[in-house]
Amino acid sequence: MQDMLRRYGPGLTLLICLLVAFWLLMLVIVPNITLFEQSFRPYLPVVEIGGPRDTYSFANYLKVLDSSVEKSLFGFSFSIPVHVYTFSLTIFYSMLVTVICFALAYPLAYYMAKIVNPKTLPTLLLMLFIPLWVSEVLRAFAWWIILAFKGPLNAMLLGIGLIDAPVRWTNMGYTGVVIGLIYTYVLFMLFPVYNAVQSLDTNQIEAAEDLGAQWWKIHWRIVLPHAKPGIASGSVMVFMLSAGSLLVPSILGSTTSQWFTQTIDQWFKDALDWNTASAYAFMLLSLCTVFVTIAMWLFKVKLSDIAK
Repeated sequence: MQDMLRRYGPGLTLLICLLVAFWLLMLVIVPNITLFEQSFRPYLPVVEIGGPRDTYSFANYLKVLDSSVEKSLFGFSFSIPVHVYTFSLTIFYSMLVTVICFALAYPLAYYMAKIVNPKTLPTLLLMLFIPLWVSEVLRAFAWWIILAFKGPLNAMLLGIGLIDAPVRWTNMGYTGVVIGLIYTYVLFMLFPVYNAVQSLDTNQIEAAEDLGAQWWKIHWRIVLPHAKPGIASGSVMVFMLSAGSLLVPSILGSTTSQWFTQTIDQWFKDALDWNTASAYAFMLLSLCTVFVTIAMWLFKVKLSDIAK
């Protein structure tokens, strides 16, 4: 605060603080409080709102246990609520997207931080930033065209002989969704990891090389432990953005794939049951937050480390 007062003066500092407070209050705190309050109230006609039937309960949350579906795993058949199954798949594929994003981003982040010529780094960063200039909708539709039955991906694979017949990529479960989410959110993994690796003293890597350490040991024992806050930050962002994505699963999803946000959207738009939709949305927010907290505890990463 003192640095801001010295740099911007009291007037501009007060304006910045008020704008931040307004943003947090009106766009974060108030909507979530409203979401939480509405999630416990029943869906009623307008004339009955505030009446004797308008009471608080957990009925909206318990709807997640309705409408079971039969599934089999390792030869065993079992029944699971369809919305619980959808939520489980959403979490699983969000984790898969996060892992693949890290596998793609880490080598590039290390190359940018420790190997690339500093003169070419701005050009490389600009090339990476260009996809962010295009809206998420256009990027998702671009991948829908690429993955189409007669799209350029099938044409290329047929041309080089890797496949004998076109593949319906968007009809293969969650394949299209995973590809679209990786492309959309991989930069949110790349830049935190790049910032963390860049702060590592290069002398430590050179010392390990001089002592005869293998390249994978250098990364495992030196680079990765130092970059852990950046990895945690990128993983949290990619996981939360993937789990909360709606456009990509709606555009690239198949007839057999269902993202939990699509279920929430159906409660909002199709059923017009905003109360149940609020309960599902708050459930997604709460459980994802708990999941991320447990992951941070397992990897021994604090919130302050991610903030840095």
